[in-house]
Amino acid sequence: MIRPANLRLSHFFSSLPLLVGGLVAARLPALGEFFLSLFNVLPTLLLLLGGAFCLVYGRQREVFLLLALYVGYFLLDIQIDHFRDGGQVRDDAALVFHLVCLLLPLLYALYGCWEERSHLAQDMLARALVLLAIGAVAFGLARRYPQGIAEWLAQIHWPALHGAWMNLAQLAYLMFLLAFVALLAQYLRRPRPLHAAQLLGLCGLLWMLPQVFILANALQVMISMVMLMLVASVAHEAYQMAFRDELTGLPGRRALNERLQRLGRDYVIAMVDVDHFKKFNDTHGHDVGDQVLRLVASQLRKVGGGGKAYRYGGEEFTLLFPGRSLEQCLPHMETVRLAIEQYRMQLRDKQNRPRDDREGKPRRAGKGASEVSVTVSIGVAERKAEQRNPQEVIKEADKALYSAKAAGRNCIRSAGQRRGAVKLASGGE
Repeated sequence: MIRPANLRLSHFFSSLPLLVGGLVAARLPALGEFFLSLFNVLPTLLLLLGGAFCLVYGRQREVFLLLALYVGYFLLDIQIDHFRDGGQVRDDAALVFHLVCLLLPLLYALYGCWEERSHLAQDMLARALVLLAIGAVAFGLARRYPQGIAEWLAQIHWPALHGAWMNLAQLAYLMFLLAFVALLAQYLRRPRPLHAAQLLGLCGLLWMLPQVFILANALQVMISMVMLMLVASVAHEAYQMAFRDELTGLPGRRALNERLQRLGRDYVIAMVDVDHFKKFNDTHGHDVGDQVLRLVASQLRKVGGGGKAYRYGGEEFTLLFPGRSLEQCLPHMETVRLAIEQYRMQLRDKQNRPRDDREGKPRRAGKGASEVSVTVSIGVAERKAEQRNPQEVIKEADKALYSAKAAGRNCIRSAGQRRGAVKLASGGE
């Protein structure tokens, strides 16, 4: 099984470089003409093209995150253009700025935590109505009481909590804090690249807003990067859905097929099957069966010799060794086979789970728990000159796998071995 810490860290890899790049670019005193033009149109392109891409995958949440970001960008960009052209801010600059600082994290967290649960059209309508309602209320109050709303937003409501470093209104920091807690809780509950991108994006917005009227390109650059992070996270998850097995975390059948198209002349393919898995599944239940598959996958992932493990389907896995010979690979496969055979998995009675840690310690020490172990059979084939493609090698490995099962299971058999030959590895049923 993939370790949670590594799994969660990998979720930030697609978003963190964009955030760092945005911070660096926004701090530059001047951008080249090309990049200046690019960042001026990039938010609009990301809203249109990125929104369309998200809709293709049924990601209404990201569409409205992009829309909320673009509305905030549009309102602030009007203020910045007026300031650059005339050297003075508009009369409503303070009011608009404080409203954006308050409502942007609110809408960002709201849409970030609002998962897709209903029909596409109904969900889109509900999200649009919420955006219109919040926007209408804010616009109505701002038109009716512009001075009062601006003063209330800028007011220091809790003097004891105010710091000299605060460049935004206190209420804005409170809203950012609530948004961060909500998005962090969502990420910890369900670690995903999208949820990681939302967290980093919120950090980018918190850095950007105080710099809007200070750094010339802070608004365009950071809004573009945050929107790009969200779109990239959708692409990241789409890739994972297509190429990675959700249960075991291993690359799936499609990833294997892609890799088989890029092999050289020399390689070894091994087919691995969990012994008596159906019987084990029927006896202990599907939940324990899933644990077994994760266990086998975690051991196969450690295979040495340049090998890589794939989930082929069901209880069957594939080991691929590019640029290796059969003799080079056999010791590494034997090491994996032994590791699986020697691993003991404890089964506990879910109906009688301990009520506290004191009661649970002796059970974890071995009392009240039964141990089970599993074994695997492995069939391996090396690419020969007469084999024209990897599929033929896989067929040979499959034949060797059937031979391993006929020879008593929990062993390794290579293509071409006679059925009555001695096993390559010790063990048995």
